[in-house]
Amino acid sequence: MQITLSSPLDMHLHLRDGDMLRLTAPLSADFAGAVIMPNLVPPVSTPEMMQAYAERIESAMGGADFTRYMTLFFTPLSEAQLDAAAAAPGFFGFKLYPAGITTNSEGGLRDFADAEPTLRAMEERGIPLLVHGESHGFVMDREAEFLATYRALATRFPKLKLCMEHITTAAAVQLLDEFPNICATVTLQHLLITLNDVAGGALKPHLFCKPIAKRPEDKEALLSAALGGHPRLFFGSDSAPHPQHKKECCGCAAGVFTAPVALPALAQLFAEHGALDKLQGFVSGNACRHYGLAPVEKIVTLRDTPMQVPAAYRSFGQTVVPMFAGEELGWSVAH
Repeated sequence: MQITLSSPLDMHLHLRDGDMLRLTAPLSADFAGAVIMPNLVPPVSTPEMMQAYAERIESAMGGADFTRYMTLFFTPLSEAQLDAAAAAPGFFGFKLYPAGITTNSEGGLRDFADAEPTLRAMEERGIPLLVHGESHGFVMDREAEFLATYRALATRFPKLKLCMEHITTAAAVQLLDEFPNICATVTLQHLLITLNDVAGGALKPHLFCKPIAKRPEDKEALLSAALGGHPRLFFGSDSAPHPQHKKECCGCAAGVFTAPVALPALAQLFAEHGALDKLQGFVSGNACRHYGLAPVEKIVTLRDTPMQVPAAYRSFGQTVVPMFAGEELGWSVAH
C-alpha cells in the first residue's frame, strides 16, 4: 500500500537556531514548507530579524526545496509597522504568546486590551494571527479556560484570520464549528497519546510538551476531526527539539521532536483507520485553501514499508531524541 502526497506542509514548526537549526532543518525537508515559529532568544520580532532568520534556515536546508512561511513574535504595533512586516519577503503572520506560557515567551502579551488596535489593523489587512491558547490556570484546564478568549476575539474581530495552535481538547474541536474565521492546527502526538502515556507509569520526558496531552475523549475528538477531513483543521507538528540533556533532567524542557517521523507516522495512523484519502487535505489541501498558499511543488510517496527510527539524531555537537526513538514504524518515505 502507498500514498502520494502533493506538497505536504507543516503549519507549526520549531527549527531553533545555530547548531540545533543546522541539525533539525534537513530533517523537515520532506515537507514542501512550514510555518516557522519565532520564539528564539531574543524573539524574532522585526522584519529585519525575520529576514536574517529565513536566510539562516535556507542555508541550513542545504538546497532543499522548502517554502519558509515566516512569523513574527506578536507585540502591539503601529499600522506603519504592520505594513512593513506584511511587505517583508516570506512573511506569513504573527504568533501571539501569553506572557510566560511556554518556551521563550516571557516577552509575550500580558493584556489583550493593549492588542486591540493592532488586531483591528491586522483584520483589515488580512494578516493571520496564530495563538498559543493557554491560560495560567491549572495545567489540565489551561486550554479550556482560554477558549473564552478565542470566542471574544472571533466575535470582536469577525474577519480576523484566527488560528488556534496545537489544540488538545474536545472543546476546542467544537469551537471550530462555532466561528468560520477560526481554524486550528493539531500535532502528531496529540492524535496519538494521552497524559497517561506521558506520566501514567515511569515518566517519559520525550513525550512531555505544552500544551500537555489530555484525556482519552480529547484525543478521540481530535482524531475524529482529522480523519473526518475537517476543512479548517491542519497538521502542525509543533516539532520542538531540545538537546537530550535538557529533556532527561529535572526541569525537563517541554517539546516533542517529531519532524523526521511525522509523515510516516501520519500515513500509518490514517491507513489504520481507513482514511488515507483524507491525509492530503490534512497535511496540505485544507491550509492551502484557507490561506491561499502556493508552496513549492514537491511529491512525497509513502509506503507501508517499515522504518527503523534512530535512537537519536546527532550532528554539530547536538543530540536530539525523536518520538518513537528506537522503535519501528510501519510506514516510511519511499520517494
